[in-house]
Amino acid sequence: MSQDGAQGRYAGGAVAGGRYQLRDLLGEGGMASVYLAYDSALDRQVAIKTLHTELGREQSFRERFRREAQAVAKLQHTNIVSVFDTGEDELGGALMPYIVMEYVEGQPLGSVLAADIRSHGAMPADKALKVTADVLAALETSHEMGLVHRDIKPGNVMMTKRGVVKVMDFGIARAMQSGVTSMTQTGMVVGTPQYLSPEQALGRGVDARSDLYSVGIMLFQLLTGRIPFDADSPLAIAYAHVQEEPVAPSSINRSVTPAVDALVARALKKNPNERFPSAAAMRDEIARVLNASGGQTGAPMIVAGGGPANSGSGVGSAVFPPVDQSTPAPQNVQTPYQPHPQHQPHQPGPYGRPTPAPTPGYGYPQSVQSYQPPGQPAHSTPPPYSLGPQHSTTVGATAGGGSKRNMPVVVGSIVVALLAIGGLITAIALQGGKDDEAGKGGGDPDTSEVEEYRPPERNRTMKTTDCTDASEDSNDPAKVQAPNFVYKDILSAKACAAAAGWTVKEIEEKGNTYAEGQVVGQFPSSGAAVSERGAHFELQVSTGRPS
Repeated sequence: MSQDGAQGRYAGGAVAGGRYQLRDLLGEGGMASVYLAYDSALDRQVAIKTLHTELGREQSFRERFRREAQAVAKLQHTNIVSVFDTGEDELGGALMPYIVMEYVEGQPLGSVLAADIRSHGAMPADKALKVTADVLAALETSHEMGLVHRDIKPGNVMMTKRGVVKVMDFGIARAMQSGVTSMTQTGMVVGTPQYLSPEQALGRGVDARSDLYSVGIMLFQLLTGRIPFDADSPLAIAYAHVQEEPVAPSSINRSVTPAVDALVARALKKNPNERFPSAAAMRDEIARVLNASGGQTGAPMIVAGGGPANSGSGVGSAVFPPVDQSTPAPQNVQTPYQPHPQHQPHQPGPYGRPTPAPTPGYGYPQSVQSYQPPGQPAHSTPPPYSLGPQHSTTVGATAGGGSKRNMPVVVGSIVVALLAIGGLITAIALQGGKDDEAGKGGGDPDTSEVEEYRPPERNRTMKTTDCTDASEDSNDPAKVQAPNFVYKDILSAKACAAAAGWTVKEIEEKGNTYAEGQVVGQFPSSGAAVSERGAHFELQVSTGRPS
């Protein structure tokens, strides 16, 4: 979001019955504007985000915007910009949704990086790693609550005057990408192509590991002063995310160590199963790298003329394959990974020969299973990348498989998928969004339902001892403190309650902000005094489906 000291369209106005008085325009992006405002009720400065007029007209989007804001308001962490309030008010003659947020006195991470580039050519590695670790700490909290950010980039990270990292705009991108596309206009891009994960570019399901890919892109940029994939069009950038391998940061900044190269390489794996399994795991690896270096790294040494070539160079030949099929494929482009990789000839990448497949105990998820902490049941959510045989058969394929002749067929199918993404080629999605809203049309309704439905997450378990050995209430020794069932899977919560002799009533809560079967509210609340035996709880349980 760009910084702007201008007054802005709504400066001088007020919302919430005059409580919040809009003053200077702090920044403006493709989706919303942020104003410095004064909270007259609590005598403090706040930041207020207002949607652009064309988005505010969409009732369905306003509803998603409101639900996401309510979910994000529950996030409490030092490295997350707090959300205080949300609502709708008339601004500029139109009903406009707004979010009231903590006002952060500082500057965006992009501005901090620009200053470091002017001074050193890039951000010093130890500083970049520490900033990234703080971003991961914020993501760890949001992922525990089932919220995927979907738009991690320097523009959504603030640094205070004291150097505290603050991540903002949680959940807002999800509201934009949840099937409401009728407000999309030509030229509007949903999300930021330079930081999109391959599964986002392909329109597949995303999870916490998608955020980790974006963090890897951001870390690469901090270390080198440039992004790994850049091109003249969003389509070419998305193609590069799916098809091309990034160069090692050390090829641009000689002060980057092999350990940091390996860390970035793992974060930028095309297959989510090969990335870090969680934000906590990636943050632990950063801590290990920092400890190994003593927390001090050398000043950046930028290689003159180094860096990646223009990305997406193969997108033209993928869409329009040459008549002569013997024409070599574009350099530094890999075929999408196949269910039978042993048939693919080895192509050396910037990190040398691929590491042998690690043992299950090393921490990598296996090929078709998402990561599971030890002792927890299997996660029922399929990985974003389907490794099934949908691409294993191609017309005219030889026994060797993976020949250059198959490249246009395989890559062409990828590009067709890219063209269907509203966030990248939004004009194409215009009619599709209207059909989705009407519940009919040319689109595939089953695909839309799958994208919006959030299946159960059975790994959100709690110990039965949380109920059977609940803490004694300080005011009434005859009672115990109610455990926290919120964000746990209902099956685990009911098993815990049954072990303590408690009864549970389920109350259906419609919406797909949380997974099906995830507890989103409880009464009595956590910490309340309840009977040690015979207590009754009412648990609000998400349906995982759009309301």
